[in-house]
Amino acid sequence: MADLFAGEIATELLKLLITITRKACLCKPSAQQLILTVNQLLPIITEIKYSGVELTQTRQHQLDKISIVLQEAHELALKALNSSRWNMYKNLQLARKMDKVEKKISRFVQGPLQAHVLADLHHVRFETTERFDRLDGSAHRLEQRLGLLKIDEEMDQMVEKVDFDDGMCENELVKVGIELGIRKVKDMIFEDQVFDEMSQWVFGVNGIGGSGKTTLVREICRDDEVRSYFNNRILFLTVSQSPNMEELRRKIRGFLADSELNGCSDITPQWTGYSNLKTETPVLVVLDDVWSLQVLQQLIFKVPGCKTLVVSRIKFPPSVLNSSYELELLGEDDAVSLFCHTAFGRPSIPPGTDENLIKQIVEKCKGLPLALKVIGASLRDQPEKYWSGANKRLSRAQPINDSHEAELLNRMRLSIDYLSEKVRNCFLDLGSFPEDKKIPLDVLINVWTELHDIDEEEGYAILDELSSKNLLTLVKDSRAGDRYSSYYEISVCQHDVLRDLAIHMSSFESVNHRKRLVMARRENGVPKEWERDVDEPFLARIVSVHTGEMREMDWPKMEFPKAEVLILNFDSTEYLLPQFIENMPKLRALVLINYSTKTAEIHNLSVLGNLTSLRSLWFEKVSIPQLPKKTILPLTNLRKLSLLLCKINLKDEESELDLSHLFPRLNELAMDHCIEMTKLPSSLCRVKTLKSLSITNCESLEELPCDFGKLLFLQILRVYACPKLKTLPVGVKNLIWLEHIDVSQCVNLHCLNEEIGGCFNLKEIVMRECPQIKNLPKSVSGLRSLRRVICDEEVSWHWKEMEKELPGLCVQVVEQCFDLDWLIE
Repeated sequence: MADLFAGEIATELLKLLITITRKACLCKPSAQQLILTVNQLLPIITEIKYSGVELTQTRQHQLDKISIVLQEAHELALKALNSSRWNMYKNLQLARKMDKVEKKISRFVQGPLQAHVLADLHHVRFETTERFDRLDGSAHRLEQRLGLLKIDEEMDQMVEKVDFDDGMCENELVKVGIELGIRKVKDMIFEDQVFDEMSQWVFGVNGIGGSGKTTLVREICRDDEVRSYFNNRILFLTVSQSPNMEELRRKIRGFLADSELNGCSDITPQWTGYSNLKTETPVLVVLDDVWSLQVLQQLIFKVPGCKTLVVSRIKFPPSVLNSSYELELLGEDDAVSLFCHTAFGRPSIPPGTDENLIKQIVEKCKGLPLALKVIGASLRDQPEKYWSGANKRLSRAQPINDSHEAELLNRMRLSIDYLSEKVRNCFLDLGSFPEDKKIPLDVLINVWTELHDIDEEEGYAILDELSSKNLLTLVKDSRAGDRYSSYYEISVCQHDVLRDLAIHMSSFESVNHRKRLVMARRENGVPKEWERDVDEPFLARIVSVHTGEMREMDWPKMEFPKAEVLILNFDSTEYLLPQFIENMPKLRALVLINYSTKTAEIHNLSVLGNLTSLRSLWFEKVSIPQLPKKTILPLTNLRKLSLLLCKINLKDEESELDLSHLFPRLNELAMDHCIEMTKLPSSLCRVKTLKSLSITNCESLEELPCDFGKLLFLQILRVYACPKLKTLPVGVKNLIWLEHIDVSQCVNLHCLNEEIGGCFNLKEIVMRECPQIKNLPKSVSGLRSLRRVICDEEVSWHWKEMEKELPGLCVQVVEQCFDLDWLIE
């Protein structure tokens, strides 16, 4: 009964993992990845449980192994939930163990279990009695019609039928790793096998360029089960970026007329509503390489009996597609196999070759079939030194040779050329961030707003467009897109080939004339190409540098008269800010991110003193020294300051530092995981321009300044995951412009102050996991602008009683929810 046991463990494990993802802890990313893997495995176990098929001893042994691994994951999840969130070392160890368990489960899913057990279950499902009856009936009707079917030469020219036997599909090596995709797409097509007004109509396959979408769909068209289902009535059309719409519609009309739609050949597309026509047998129209929703809508014929499969780099909305499948990239084993097929003509690494070097190159392809094939072909029959040089060039986001550039980068570029100029520029900016690193959403949108004169709302819309076109991946979060959401905990990531493409497209000009100047990871110093040209100014608007520890002599004298964004990425425990920052008079945004495991000490902060145009600062995992009053000049235009995982010293008593003098126009301040900060400096309350204050995951914070009520223009206040905070400060009633307050996970917060009733413009209160708050102050009845409250069930009934007194109030109870749709990209 290992299948039953494994299924129960997997279900319970999902519940624990989702609970972990709703808490701020180091195990959260590992738990999210484990959820995806277990969610992929759970339907398999469920099918086995209810199939009634007796398993062989070998298959049973496989399920026993899965049960052991799932039990191990279950125990780790329990430990993670019971572990104190402040025990960083233990949580880090648990996260690493969870990563190892996730890899074990992935190997089970992608290994023998997928190849054998899933094949058997899939075979059983489609060999049911109903399936045979339907196929027999279809075959009988086809026999009756064969003698009547006549196709003249003109129709042969109009209709491009799929030729299954003349080499339309590529050779066997391109089929590596697509078995899972074939099964999922076939499941979509066969989901509703009865053709009536309720039938499924339009399905989609989407994915990044070069991921093998067309290869997958052509294999679907060759599949014996699919051919039998549609009685070989399959039309394959390539739409492309500049389609001839009249010709495409004419071909589809001819194809459907050839299917004898009640003897009528005059067919028009139906997008809203259904036609009264119906095919004698089911037919499939495949629209490959569709680039826009407008084109797609003109090519869909909603005729009963006709199904449409849309292949695109774009994720079309659910209003258009009944269901869709996003093509997954290849796993490690399949990627090595495909690469070796191309590079060596065999499915595995040949004996005597440098296995480590080959795996490094394969890793840089990130499972993208097109990259694996093109790079493998470029390296075929080349000497080992050539391979080593290619590996270094790939690390610097440079093409290996002309063939690599033409066949991979130029083909991937098609997706970029189709974008508007503003969106294309935003995509190219993504190349300024390090490979294999998540990009904080807040940083990205802030860079776009400074460079392209757009607001935050438009920046998020551009982000959503790039995500829908599979040009980046937005890490989903329940708060993403909300009016009061904070983006510094949300991130985006991008395939390395797309990053290489962005850098490649930004590097056609000479180094001094590029709009984006990007330096790949180096231990110290800058590229010789930069050093040779230091006598001339660099005209880049965005400069990105990734180094190890840097000393004063490592930074050359450089001038950047047009630089507006500077991104400094480094891996070290000591870091000296480059002196050339003083030569960036137009600098508007500075991003400083430390990727080492320890906090880095920052030196030479005085170079920021003359940056009169600076509007945004992002410091991550750095130690900010005590700032004496005369060390740095006021940053008169700074609007946004973000400090993440930082050690800071802002004690008024010791430094006599006046933050209102240092940041006279500050609008937003965010401090996250600044664990050594016990209290905020009182001078912060004199920053009259402050509109948003976020103090999150600061375990040592005990109180807010007593003069907090002086922040008269504050609109957003987030003080969550601060366990030592017991009360809100006196003077909250003076915050008459406050619209949003979040005190979630402040586990020792006893109450909402009675003064909160003075916040007349308060629209939203978020108070998840505040177990000490048992009652509400009477003054909340005066919050006439309050529209939403998010809280735990224990206190929700108090708020629901307020719904009678506060028209328009919506109380949202935080519940344990195990729906995984929010994780789907």
